Amino acid sequence: MAEQSELQYTAEHEWILVDGDTATVGITAYAADKLGDVVFVELPDVGSDVASGTVVGEIESTKSVGELFAPVTGTVAETNDAVVDSPELVNSDPFGDGWLIKVTFAELPPLLSYAEYSALIGE
Repeated sequence: MAEQSELQYTAEHEWILVDGDTATVGITAYAADKLGDVVFVELPDVGSDVASGTVVGEIESTKSVGELFAPVTGTVAETNDAVVDSPELVNSDPFGDGWLIKVTFAELPPLLSYAEYSALIGE
């Protein structure tokens, strides 16, 4: 997976790795830490259409439920079955094996840089 400084981010604490017309999406370590121990992940179906800014999944922890927002409009190309089977990957490796979905998109909306995201979370 790419270095955190090479990723783009949303204000909803998701990271995006763009490769051509595919965006790999996950939640940041900050979000995973705030959620606590993740015990359940619900992801959209492969082939489903998603709209930027809409809820497409759910991440449940021992202390709260978080929503996964689509950072781009497009079609879900792949979901990470390993995270569904082992939700703790979201905590242990949020920028690697803990990725959540891949979305094929036509247009990338405005996203935050690493510096902008770091400022948002006060780091």
